Amino acid sequence: MKENLKIVVLAKQVPDTRNVGKDAMTPEGTVNRAALPAIFNPEDLNALEMALTLKDSVKGATVHILTMGPQRAADIIRDAMFRGADGGYLLSGREFAGSDTLATSYALSCALKKIAPDVIFAGRQAIDGDTAQVGPQVAEKLGLPQVTYAEEIVEIRPESLVIRRRLANGVETVECPVPAVITVNASAPECRPRNAKRVMTYKCALAKSEIAAAPDSEAARRVAAKPYLQIVEWAAAEVDPDPAQLGLQGSPTKVKKIENVVFAAKEAKRLTADDAQIDSLMKELIASHTLG
Repeated sequence: MKENLKIVVLAKQVPDTRNVGKDAMTPEGTVNRAALPAIFNPEDLNALEMALTLKDSVKGATVHILTMGPQRAADIIRDAMFRGADGGYLLSGREFAGSDTLATSYALSCALKKIAPDVIFAGRQAIDGDTAQVGPQVAEKLGLPQVTYAEEIVEIRPESLVIRRRLANGVETVECPVPAVITVNASAPECRPRNAKRVMTYKCALAKSEIAAAPDSEAARRVAAKPYLQIVEWAAAEVDPDPAQLGLQGSPTKVKKIENVVFAAKEAKRLTADDAQIDSLMKELIASHTLG
């Protein structure tokens, strides 16, 4: 594999779907992200670990995060920097609001054309949608080969990667030329923890909008003195998109309703060790096709 490999991880700050309440949706049918706690999408952390493992094996390789979202999405870029990433890119602006997978993959592909990475990693899917579509759609829009459900990079070759995939009924090992897009399963290794020294180094990393919000802060002065703390932030116009393909107007998918489903038993039976009771229960379960 060539030196100075440029690796990008597509990551998303998602609402914690374990805390879905009555205010989880806006009247327009989009997720009310302000009403839910925000976390680093879990499988994107698996993707970050695979990217960092590749970085550790290739001399001069770098890892950057690319995320799309509001100003607070810069939090996951800082989190990734604490774990070993070199920096990140934030796509932010009202033009991106309400994007479905099609509009999201289009916006990300526009940014990736500007970045021109060698390898693109992404989590298999985000917990706020569970579609597993963005990674493959990005690959199609960029005309790149893709490997989905990746679990481990088995071998690094001069012009390709050998990757093990975790499928429903087993595993498959494939070789893929680079540049490529790789989506990563939750069965891949968990991401390494935050490094204390990196936390102290990068805790003041800021995006452009964060600096503009507090230009006289100590953190803003540190970023001005240390350019490596600057998180690159692009508005829509800076990645040269077709505006008609962004946000709600570029999103054919419309979410009608979100609800928190809680399963509760309608009735309960208490059995003893009596053979007749157990035999009766087994017959009942077979008759209802719960068993057999």
